[in-house]
Amino acid sequence: MSEEAPTQQQPPEQEKKLDEPPPAASDAPQESCSSPAAEEKPLSCRALVLTGFGGYDKVKLQVKAQSQPQLQAGEVLVRVKACGLNFGELLGRQGLYELLPAPPVTMGMEGSGVIEAVGEDVTDRKVGDRVIALTRSGMWQEIVVVSANRTFLMPEQMSFEEGAALPINYLTAYMMLFEMANVRPGKSVLVHMAAGGVGIAATQLCQTVQDVTVFGTSSASKHETIAQGGVTHPIDYRTKDYVEEIRKISPKGVDIVLDPLGGSDTQKGFSLLKPLGMLIVFGAANCVTGQKKNLLAMAKTWYNQLSLTTLKLMQSNKAVCGFHLGYISDEQLISRTMSTLLELYSQGKIKPRIDSRYHFEEVADAMKRMHERQNIGKVILLPEPKKEEEKPKSNPEPEENVEKTEAAVDEKKEDTTEEVKAEKD
Repeated sequence: MSEEAPTQQQPPEQEKKLDEPPPAASDAPQESCSSPAAEEKPLSCRALVLTGFGGYDKVKLQVKAQSQPQLQAGEVLVRVKACGLNFGELLGRQGLYELLPAPPVTMGMEGSGVIEAVGEDVTDRKVGDRVIALTRSGMWQEIVVVSANRTFLMPEQMSFEEGAALPINYLTAYMMLFEMANVRPGKSVLVHMAAGGVGIAATQLCQTVQDVTVFGTSSASKHETIAQGGVTHPIDYRTKDYVEEIRKISPKGVDIVLDPLGGSDTQKGFSLLKPLGMLIVFGAANCVTGQKKNLLAMAKTWYNQLSLTTLKLMQSNKAVCGFHLGYISDEQLISRTMSTLLELYSQGKIKPRIDSRYHFEEVADAMKRMHERQNIGKVILLPEPKKEEEKPKSNPEPEENVEKTEAAVDEKKEDTTEEVKAEKD
């Protein structure tokens, strides 16, 4: 995993679809698509399923009917209200995220919702609790079964959208800055993709430490927003050489580089480090250039990757680290960090920035927005069905066109939503 109240307009809405939840994995939620009170009458459950590797059309919305899941000891049943979209899911759709089970699999690593049932031995959670939930896959559905120790009580003032936006991005940023880099007063940090989920999280967390200078790269249109959010020196990586720009301001370079890009940018990051500085690589976004796998971009990134000997490291007095939240198996570390983050939220020191919201039908638009680097903050997916939009009050369509449009929408819905019936056990 690796991988943001918006000032941008929300993009037009559009329906897409998804398939069926993941095969049972150690900590993937069970395929639970019914309510505990509906044993006799299965309820429908909407889920976004990756049906194969490739473009946006590989993620499909399926509506399933299933009987009540049987909770095991230590598990809870959560009705999901909001889900987070992460860069890991973009990689997973292209077959580049090794922790995602093979398709067909329900995607999604984080979400928030309300507990509807608890299993045996669960003493610190109860029905009605508002919680954040974490899992390796399977969160993009209306109802999930997860381990109670992977749920976290939400502060009263936190919205479901904020709850879904917090875990992956802020855990990643916090662990890199405080567990690895040990950021301290007076240090300087380079944050790439500063308008993304991890970028905004890292910027906010840097502000909890006195006198930390943040260099942030993003397109020029996002500079005002990220500057207001705490980036000291916004840099337009599209029109300027960010290495030169940083050297103009800080000739000696920076103390910490957070690198989600890979390839030649990792080499540049290493060159920018001051003595005793640290480079933390936590992604390879340069590999992803479109909705489908780009072998040329992957080869270029691989060819340009940073290659060092321990002797060179020793002589340079620099550190290179790697971070991947998906491979953190220390549950106590995750729980402790989440408690710290939720306390920081309650104190008003951090606040997830929601870029946009998309219903499950619009998952392709959501993914496209992130692929094209249009977002400033977190892209949220909503399990709740999209309501029929009111006709525009100004500049209405001619009646004939409205009828044609409605017919097209109805036809599209039939074409893009699958009814899957699962027989009761």
